[in-house]
Amino acid sequence: QVQLVESGGGLVQAGGSLRLFCAASGRTFSSRAMGWFRQAPGKEREFVASINYNGGRSLYADSVKGRFTISRDNAKNTVLLQMNNVKPEDTAVYYCAAHGYVYRSDGLTTGYDHWGQGTQVTVSS
Repeated sequence: QVQLVESGGGLVQAGGSLRLFCAASGRTFSSRAMGWFRQAPGKEREFVASINYNGGRSLYADSVKGRFTISRDNAKNTVLLQMNNVKPEDTAVYYCAAHGYVYRSDGLTTGYDHWGQGTQVTVSS
C-alpha cells in the first residue's frame, strides 16, 4: 500500500510559478511510477505528468509540456511538480497518484490506483 499527501497548492498570478509536493508512505514507493492529475470544476480528471519508478523517464500532457516538470526523490519518498508560467486554465485540484503496477516505464497515463486527497491550485489572470 502507498499513502499519498499533497501540499504546496495556493493562489498564484498568471505567469508565476508554484511547486507541488507529494509525500508518500509505504515500502513500494520506489518501485512505482508516479503521476500528477488535475480536475477543474465541471470537468473530468485529466493526466498532467508522470515519472517512472527510477526517475529516468517522464511524460507530460501537451497542455503543460515545456512549463511543468515532474521529479522524484526515492530516498525521501517524495514527488515534485514544478509549475512555471502558469495560466488561468491550470486552475484545478491537483492529485498525486501511484501506479498500480511496479517497475513500469511505459503506458503511464493510466493505471493508477493510489490517490492523494488533492491540493487546490488557482491561477488569477
